[in-house]
Amino acid sequence: MPDLTEAVYLSDPMSALEPVPNFSCDVCASLGRQREEARARQDMATVSDCNVEIRRHPHKERRTS
Repeated sequence: MPDLTEAVYLSDPMSALEPVPNFSCDVCASLGRQREEARARQDMATVSDCNVEIRRHPHKERRTS
């Protein structure tokens, strides 16, 4: 039977790279500002919510041709 008394170390999900807002987009720029304000007041739930919204916010890809 395996020894279940050893400590388990989990990675910190907040250490993953955060999405970079597209500052030419008003929605992304606003979310980026909200995220930094939330981080300043240590409101990590709102930081996480802003990250999700930035990731999900659609942008049409520009075609170069």
